[in-house]
Amino acid sequence: MTQTSFPFLTVIVLLPIIGGVLLAFVPVDKLAKYLALGVSVVSGVLALIVMLLFKTGDAGYQFVTNHSWVSSLGIGWHFGVDGISLFLMEMVALIFPIILIATGDKTKNNTYSAWLLILEGACFGSFLSMDLFGFFLFFELTLIPAYFLIIGWGGKERSKAALKFFLYTLFGSAFLFAAMVILVVIHHSQTGVFTFDITKLAHTKLSYASQVLLFLGFSAAFVIKTPIFPFHTWSPKAYSEAPTSGSISLASIMAKLGTYGLLRFDLNFFPQASYRLAPILLTLGVIGIIYGAIVAAVQRDFKRLVAFSSLSHLGFVAIGIFAFSTIAMNGAILQMFNHGILTAAMFLIIGMILERTKTIDISKLSGLQKAAPVLSGAMIVVILASLGLPGTNGFIGEFLILSGTFIGHRWWAVVALGGVILSAVYLLWAYQRAFHRKAEESHSVIKDMTMKEKLYIAPLIILIFFIGIFPSTMLNKISPSVNLLVHHVQQANHIVKQPAYAASYKSGSAASKNKHSNLNATELYRPGAPTSRWLYAAKSTSNETNLQMKTGSVK
Repeated sequence: MTQTSFPFLTVIVLLPIIGGVLLAFVPVDKLAKYLALGVSVVSGVLALIVMLLFKTGDAGYQFVTNHSWVSSLGIGWHFGVDGISLFLMEMVALIFPIILIATGDKTKNNTYSAWLLILEGACFGSFLSMDLFGFFLFFELTLIPAYFLIIGWGGKERSKAALKFFLYTLFGSAFLFAAMVILVVIHHSQTGVFTFDITKLAHTKLSYASQVLLFLGFSAAFVIKTPIFPFHTWSPKAYSEAPTSGSISLASIMAKLGTYGLLRFDLNFFPQASYRLAPILLTLGVIGIIYGAIVAAVQRDFKRLVAFSSLSHLGFVAIGIFAFSTIAMNGAILQMFNHGILTAAMFLIIGMILERTKTIDISKLSGLQKAAPVLSGAMIVVILASLGLPGTNGFIGEFLILSGTFIGHRWWAVVALGGVILSAVYLLWAYQRAFHRKAEESHSVIKDMTMKEKLYIAPLIILIFFIGIFPSTMLNKISPSVNLLVHHVQQANHIVKQPAYAASYKSGSAASKNKHSNLNATELYRPGAPTSRWLYAAKSTSNETNLQMKTGSVK
């Protein structure tokens, strides 16, 4: 772990929260938008500095801040960032300023701006906390501003949507809290020390039965928050009734708190339970992929379509995590970021359509392409990236996930591939209905994107292509932490180490000693790389799995 003299992460977390609280007392609503944006941008700039100073190749936590908070219970003010959380922090830093710019009319209300800032700080805190109690505190704090954003500025059925969202996620959090306390108590019984430090709790010795029960407790909160099938029933109503800012916050940012929790806590604390129960999570992920795609195809409401599309795409993240392949896990983390970018762009464009036509009912939309060609162009770019067009960020994420999953769980990967095909069906069909056909008279004169709209959608469009063409810029930073996590799970389950697919990390990985270590995750997709093929053969016994790989390269 590396520490710095300036508390970057503390400032990044606290600045939006303090700013949001103070903003609620600002008497002039006209200043709220600019003050909120200023605070959000400063946090974003600090997050960007952290990314630029982040040491590539280091698998451990960096920029660590650690101060005692409640010493008698071992609760600390403990933050750190590694390859798993780095780009999730950057995702928050990028998307919230865009939300504040895009929803300019509403952000003139100081209460609205205050809730957005508090939500931003809570999301930062969730991704950066190295203290389990701190994580739980911020994880729960996200519920409050999200609830008030939906109920205050949502659609006609916002009350039902907000209540359902709140009760579902709170129900899951109750299991998380109970499991968290039990884990801390068990650790205390073994060491005589109370602590919520996640690096220390990861060394708690648990029986397999205890791991399973605690795994289920932690996972209850995370699969609901993501959501993963069949715990998704709150999301379509919440996404469709929330304002644009709320829809983006729920789908792009808060959904990743669930997948991040599965990675950070389930795999670290309960590696044996995670490995042995992986077929269940893989199956739920694959069902979600297919089910979400099929249901999305019959939706008339654009927001509900995106809700079920998210269920499908986050199913890919789930199988990437529980495939326990370094390739797939790299892809899962990359896809978490990609999904945040694509979903934010999609909801922003849907918001523009709603503002112009007063409807997002696909059956009532037609001919938008002729009236608003730039808006239509932006939408088709986002759609093509979402269905995995090569050269876009959506392709590389799904490619790594499916490639890595095929190594040891080929039938799950084969079935999941159907979700890629179905996504092309429902996304292109929705685009055809809304943007092609003969325009309705009321839609033939709508205005195209304004300069302001082009400016805030442009960074998202640029990232779609930049990540698709240069994924190694992210994978080089992600891979060392993934290697360390996969190695931890393998050790706990006595698995013979599989060949490494990512660059070895500073602390000394067996990857560098493996004869296949020259094959890494960043080489799987980079400009000018030769086409490679891999033939995998899996040998298993009752206690261990030996993965053998033969590689070949053809131009």
